Amino acid sequence: MKLKNKTALITGAARGIGAGIAKTLAREGAAVLVCDLLEAEGQATAKEITDSGGAAWYVRLDVTSEESWKAAYAFALEKTGHLDILVNNAGISIRQDIEEMTVENLDTMLAVNVKGPFLGIKHALPLLKKVGGGSIVNVASICGLVGHLYTNEAYTTTKGAVVQLTKSVATRHAKYNVRCNAVAPSTVLTGLTEKFLENKERRAERLGEVPLGRFATVEDVAEAVLYLVSPQGAFINGVILPVDGGLTAY
Repeated sequence: MKLKNKTALITGAARGIGAGIAKTLAREGAAVLVCDLLEAEGQATAKEITDSGGAAWYVRLDVTSEESWKAAYAFALEKTGHLDILVNNAGISIRQDIEEMTVENLDTMLAVNVKGPFLGIKHALPLLKKVGGGSIVNVASICGLVGHLYTNEAYTTTKGAVVQLTKSVATRHAKYNVRCNAVAPSTVLTGLTEKFLENKERRAERLGEVPLGRFATVEDVAEAVLYLVSPQGAFINGVILPVDGGLTAY
C-alpha cells in the first residue's frame, strides 16, 4: 500500500470530495482523521473506513478557529504519534455576485476558504518537519486559475489566494522535504452540486465548457490527491493540478 504507516488529516471530510479523499487514502494504508463540523456524517465516514479494515477517527474541526486546529493535531498525535499528510479540502461558496455580496458573507468565505488552509498549514509544518517531511494538498478550483464566467468574484478571489498560498509554502518549505501542491477541479458531481445542477440551463452551461464532455467525479479528485501525496509524486512540488477535463486548456 502506498501510504502504509502514514497519518493523514483531511478537512471537510464528512461527505462529498473530502469523504472520497479520506476513503482513498485509507484504502492505501493511511490512518485518517476525518475532520468536519458535521458530526453524524463524519462519524459515518470514519465508520465506513474502519468497517472496511482501515484506521479512521472523526474529529470535530472548525477550520476558522486556531484553537480547533491545535486540538485536532493534538488528537492526531495522541492516536498515531505523527502527521505526514494534510489535505485542506473544506470550503464554501456563497452564491452572490460582487454587487450583492455582503461584507459579512465575504468575511465568512475568506475565513473558511483562506484562513482555514492558512491555519492548517501553520500548525502542520512543525509536525511535518519533525518527521523529516510530508505532503500538503490544498483543494483549490479552476476558479483560482481563470476568471470563471459562471462563478462569483468572491469565490474566485478565495481560490486564487489558495493557489498563491500553495506556491509560497512549496517554495519556502521544500528545504525541509515538505511538499505543497493543489488540485483544481472543475464542477464535481456531489450531492450538493447535483441539486445545483437540477437547473437544466445551468447544467448545460457547466457541461458545455468541459472538452471531455462530462463532469468530474469525486473519485477523479481523490485519485489526483492520492498521486500528489504518494511516493509516485515525490518530485511534484508547487503544482496546481487541474482536474477539469481540459476546461482550463482553452
